[in-house]
Amino acid sequence: MTTSAACCDLILFGTLGDLARRKLLPALYQLEKSGLLHAKARVVGVARDAMDDDAYRQQVHASLQKFMTKEAVDDAVWERFAAKLKYCHVDLQNIDAYQAIADVVQVTEGRTPISYLATPPQLFSTICDGLSSIGLTQQPARVVLEKPLGEDLPSSCAINKQVGEYFDESQVYRIDHYLGKETVLNLLALRFANSIFSDQWNHNTIDHIQITAAEQVGVEGRWSYYDDAGQLRDMVQNHLLQVLSLIAMEPPTRLDTENIREEKLKVLRSLRPVTPENVQEDTVRGQYTAGFVGDSKVPGYLEEEGARPQSSTETFVALKAHIDNWRWSGVPFYLRTGKRMPEKRTEVVITFKRQPHNIFHESLTQLPPNRLIIRLQPDEGVEIQMMNKVPGLGKQMQLKPTTLDLSFYETFENKRIADAYERLLLEAIQGNQYLFVSREEVEHAWRWIDGIRDAWAHLGELPKSYQAGTWGPVASVTLLAQDGREWDDDA
Repeated sequence: MTTSAACCDLILFGTLGDLARRKLLPALYQLEKSGLLHAKARVVGVARDAMDDDAYRQQVHASLQKFMTKEAVDDAVWERFAAKLKYCHVDLQNIDAYQAIADVVQVTEGRTPISYLATPPQLFSTICDGLSSIGLTQQPARVVLEKPLGEDLPSSCAINKQVGEYFDESQVYRIDHYLGKETVLNLLALRFANSIFSDQWNHNTIDHIQITAAEQVGVEGRWSYYDDAGQLRDMVQNHLLQVLSLIAMEPPTRLDTENIREEKLKVLRSLRPVTPENVQEDTVRGQYTAGFVGDSKVPGYLEEEGARPQSSTETFVALKAHIDNWRWSGVPFYLRTGKRMPEKRTEVVITFKRQPHNIFHESLTQLPPNRLIIRLQPDEGVEIQMMNKVPGLGKQMQLKPTTLDLSFYETFENKRIADAYERLLLEAIQGNQYLFVSREEVEHAWRWIDGIRDAWAHLGELPKSYQAGTWGPVASVTLLAQDGREWDDDA
């Protein structure tokens, strides 16, 4: 991250909401601490609660103290950051009320207005209309959109069309916070800066790839929202498909927005559709029942507060995806995500093909495959699993699997690992779109997801049960076992 020379007014809609308090405001504070916010930049909080600037600053300070658990708020940094904070009391449904923003945000040369919509997407069109009424939609203005961008392809297209009536595509920044994670970005360096990987990144040497996003938590009091979404739409449509695209894409001609987006889009276009004919073979959906996560007893999904007993919404999804192009012909991508798993873990496991001939059969009858493990959370880093000789004397050479750990925290122990939102906010301020999702990417992802949902509806089966604190339904084990493989739960 380099010093930002961009002066902006960041207008934060939904500034008193959970996302802003937990992630966005702490991220902006960290940018200020790192000297990455322009001295004359401003953060303009917008919400419907009536308060003045000082009361807003008090709320922001309280949020920083509550959610920045690894460090205390630095008084000197806070003084600089607080001076940038302004507040606007706006009823978002009242177009005339947006004049309060116009009184604070002046469109002048060298100052870019950036509207961050941390609100439900139903408000996007109304907010854009309000911004247009005060002249904050014209170039060089930008808008940042939080997910979810729709619940299916038609609704996603409708949202994009509504925003597109006010903003050109070059002004729109669609957030997927996974794309700001250090390890996800490191995929580009790992793949394209190291010949030992770039030359082996295809069906000739890779057996299969697993992508897991496991959560220990349940619905966390959001039962109604989650039940309308489900794990497929909440996690696979955006996060997992974005990670898959970065793993599978062809080398871009240049490291810029247009080329990276185009290569990711080619992957999404190449995904083999899931249909009623292959849905049982390639997908598993589950729903957790009561059980134990760690030492805590937790209720089942249908027993959570506010639950509807007849719900058939999935809290677990496992998929076998196929990318129909030359590079990945015959290489399955296994995707798995669920709530109430034994641990919180997001990782990519790339399993290479076994050695064709084993000269060490006296030590091991079958050599295990090498694995490249890319950890996204909780501890970001990269591991390589390989075989090594066990030290010692003896007639036979003894081999043992060992791990080469490239932990970011140990390798770069003096470097703070920035939160994903810090990087994404900085890129939006600097006008770089390459870590944001294009309209075409969103719509192609929805097209594939809608095919899965339609196939499930045609099948007419309820989700398979799995006990909280386990790795999902037994059928998810079978998904890999039918191919002679298994989930890498011990990685």
